[in-house]
Amino acid sequence: MSDKKNVLVLCTGNSCRSQLMHGYLEQLLTSKAMVYSAGVETHGVNPKAIQVMQEDGVDISHHTSNHVDEYAQVPFSYVITVCDNAREACPVFPSSAVQLHHNFPDPAKATGTQDEVLGQFRSVRNQVKDYAQKFAQQYFSN
Repeated sequence: MSDKKNVLVLCTGNSCRSQLMHGYLEQLLTSKAMVYSAGVETHGVNPKAIQVMQEDGVDISHHTSNHVDEYAQVPFSYVITVCDNAREACPVFPSSAVQLHHNFPDPAKATGTQDEVLGQFRSVRNQVKDYAQKFAQQYFSN
């Protein structure tokens, strides 16, 4: 039996913010946790999210966009909602999961030139990375 904890990152469409967090937590918690991400809807993984993560050395190109119902039987230790909509629409998990919330801006709603839009993605990526590092340190440092 594995002593790994299960971590779920939840967002609206499981396309940007939750995917960024999933990528960083997977990297940070490799031997300590199984990381999942899901949405209350599925929008597919955003190609710009894949691009800005690759720029930072994290490959999420193999990720899929999953619906939260797919993980109903997984005993999560932590559930992190990364947008207000997901927190409001989030199903109640009948578990002792620690529920955490941080509302990150949605880079998929960014407007402007391609460089400006990518700048928004990079900004959100950096905020997510900072949060992921603090989460890993707070809950998984021995």
